[in-house]
Amino acid sequence: MTKEPKSFDAAAKGPLDGIRVVDLSRLVAGNMLSLQLGDFGADVIKVEPPVGDPLRDWRDGGSSLYWKTYGRNKRSVMLNLREPAAMGAMLKLLNTADVFIENFRPGTLEEMGMAPETLLARNPDLIVVRISGFGQTGPYATLPGFGTLVEAMSGFAARTGFPDREPVLPPLALADMIAGIYGSSAVSMALLARQRGTARGQVIDLSLLEPMFSVLGPEAAIYKTTGKIKERVGSGSNTTSPRNVYRCADGKYVALSGSTQAVAKRIFEIIGRPEMITDPRFATNTDRVRNRPLVDEAVSAWFATRERDDALDVMRRAGATVGPVYNIADAFSDAHFIQREVFTEVEDREHGSLPMHNILPRMSATPGVWRNPRTGAWRKHPRRPQRSRPVDRRNRPDHGGKNRMMLRSLLYVPGSSPRFLEKAHERGADAIIIDLEDAVAANEKDAARVGSCSNRADGWPARRCGDRADQHP
Repeated sequence: MTKEPKSFDAAAKGPLDGIRVVDLSRLVAGNMLSLQLGDFGADVIKVEPPVGDPLRDWRDGGSSLYWKTYGRNKRSVMLNLREPAAMGAMLKLLNTADVFIENFRPGTLEEMGMAPETLLARNPDLIVVRISGFGQTGPYATLPGFGTLVEAMSGFAARTGFPDREPVLPPLALADMIAGIYGSSAVSMALLARQRGTARGQVIDLSLLEPMFSVLGPEAAIYKTTGKIKERVGSGSNTTSPRNVYRCADGKYVALSGSTQAVAKRIFEIIGRPEMITDPRFATNTDRVRNRPLVDEAVSAWFATRERDDALDVMRRAGATVGPVYNIADAFSDAHFIQREVFTEVEDREHGSLPMHNILPRMSATPGVWRNPRTGAWRKHPRRPQRSRPVDRRNRPDHGGKNRMMLRSLLYVPGSSPRFLEKAHERGADAIIIDLEDAVAANEKDAARVGSCSNRADGWPARRCGDRADQHP
């Protein structure tokens, strides 16, 4: 990619501008949900414990690239909710929120004194999203529910892989990501209902299990109607044929699907086997599925004699539905991915710039916005302070000679706990933020600032402590 990296603009406004989302969740599902909202302009405030969201510790090449991707367009607040003052700040922050996301084990929120009915009594318009492995009710409600378990128990793994080998789990957080997308849709519907006056606040019970089960489509109906359990078929299909991954002469692979009668006929003609479409074994889709090994044998033999690019060209010119099997390096050099900016380069303080999947869906009148970047993982070992005072980076020129807003990596809520302030450098903060607007009542702000400043141990001048949060990068 040769385009200039996208810059973050904290003043950019998307269609969810004015919606405040407080995200207390950890790892993927909640972050995926709040990412969708943040990408379209919602003010997402991540509330993290002193050790940070565990997603920060998912590293590649020493960098927290998962966090940089799923934490974009969000701000972070460090709160130790075991301390009464921090819990008080949390409740005050929730009074100002439109959406609250949590993924504690069911019952934990109630034990913390933040039961949904309590929060809704304080803020009747609050939309509470409760993410869990198996839902808030049922025999498995209190079990720990990572996506891996759900991908297995939903039936998905039993349908993935080859019949003579073990079931295959997806190599990524698929259940979490699907749940996060379902969750963002639910939040949008709840916000619309609130706007129309058909509801105020409400609770969204979002399990990982049910969204994952939904991707199996009519599996339950098929089982009840036929009594059959579908077997694993590798990259083939129990539903259509031809459909599989085929190896070409150069060792590369293509994926092909002949899901309609017309396309299947076209494929048989391309491979020089037009008689197959009138052969009773292959005349209909049902016939072809029943004789799938024979269909794959014929199609595979044709691909085995041609290099991938040549095979794709012949198939595509004849109107067959076929595509290459890509790895990430292939996608990086593909003209379509580049021209449509399927992934796009965005500025990054640590790496200069990083590629990320673009904001989607693409909306013509109310597109998403790039507002807040994320820095890497919180440092677990102290770094020696490089400066004796915080630096306002907003007007610091970069290597390109432009003035770009370099946003804060963390926010530190006040006030009575000097440990939060003393540990700032250890956690990798670029500046200490004493105040988060609306998190602390106006009549308490001055006292919190004074209490914090009197305990400063990092050498940063106390006169900066009275500054508002939005006056620092």
